[in-house]
Amino acid sequence: MKRALKLIVTVATVLSVSYVNAQTGTAPINVTTTAVPFLRISPEARAGGMGETGIATAPEANANFWNLAKTPFNESKTGIALNYTPWLKKLGLNDVYLATLGGYHKLDENQALTFSMRYFNLGNIQFVNENQQELGSYRPREFCFDAGYSRKLSEKFGLGLALRYINSKLASGDVLGNGTNYKAASTFAADLSAYYNGLNENGEGFTAGLVFSNMGGKVSYTSDANKKDFIPANMGIGGAYTKVFDEANKMTFALDYNKLLVPSFPLDSAGREDYKTTTSMAGWGKSFSDWPGASNISAGIEYSYMNQFFVRTGYFWETKEAGDRKYFTVGAGLKYNVFGLNFSYIIPSGSGVNQNPLSNTLRFGLTFDLDPATNGSENAGTE
Repeated sequence: MKRALKLIVTVATVLSVSYVNAQTGTAPINVTTTAVPFLRISPEARAGGMGETGIATAPEANANFWNLAKTPFNESKTGIALNYTPWLKKLGLNDVYLATLGGYHKLDENQALTFSMRYFNLGNIQFVNENQQELGSYRPREFCFDAGYSRKLSEKFGLGLALRYINSKLASGDVLGNGTNYKAASTFAADLSAYYNGLNENGEGFTAGLVFSNMGGKVSYTSDANKKDFIPANMGIGGAYTKVFDEANKMTFALDYNKLLVPSFPLDSAGREDYKTTTSMAGWGKSFSDWPGASNISAGIEYSYMNQFFVRTGYFWETKEAGDRKYFTVGAGLKYNVFGLNFSYIIPSGSGVNQNPLSNTLRFGLTFDLDPATNGSENAGTE
């Protein structure tokens, strides 16, 4: 797709389906890229305000986006979450956004079913050839939906499994006039997750989580079997500590580490041929030879008053191989009865050509806790 995909990369941070070389002085940086990078965008407002931490924070209706195994520890029996993120507003784009829907239902005190959906609209893209001649416009879009099951193994441990369908349609037919017919790329993937709940009766203590997400097959935008691309398989490890000061005030400190389980694209021609035929499973293993390679660390703090008013902040840091994103976040939340409202904001950073394109990004979220449980547990947080 060459020119068209480069344009999509610029417009919507879609990390094409080839590779990118960045330069720092004379040393090349081999940026790890994948198809369907919208799966790497923080999908909801609470975590967005905490520097994108969500693996070990208190469970709520958005838990299945971060760690499915947290779900049985929810206090409410049923929950639904809606989120909307206008994307890359700093670049003047008004038609690029990510919308998500998620929810869960507890079958009993030990089991829960979950569902979620993400829809990424990339706006209107004008395709041009290498001579800058217009070839028509198209509205690329990507989406995924999944269903999951999670279960408590004890009062402290939980496990979760989700199955996901992913679809990405960046172009259709011979849009570039080069004789290649482009099609929607699709695949299936799975999430495996574990959660440790070390909170005491007052809701104070440590929690931790381990997640393997988007573990699935490669995708292709053409019929060429040698042009299949990795999806953003990821290993995430998170921890959190909640300090309860009194009946009204508590604070949570969270830290997440994520490692992209995708090998970097080799710079030598021989390695590139091998890369094209590498299977997903082999790629997961090869990604560790790039250590730390494409990875990020996020930290967040949440202050809660009466489990009704929330103030959040955080910091997100990423290696150059993963995209070199770095930014502070702030957020707030309000919960009244069964209804919750959240928003987060990425603080502007950089200046001129180095200004962060994610600056001024807002996320909005609504949560609904339906049929609240009456088990008296204070261990499950609210959003």
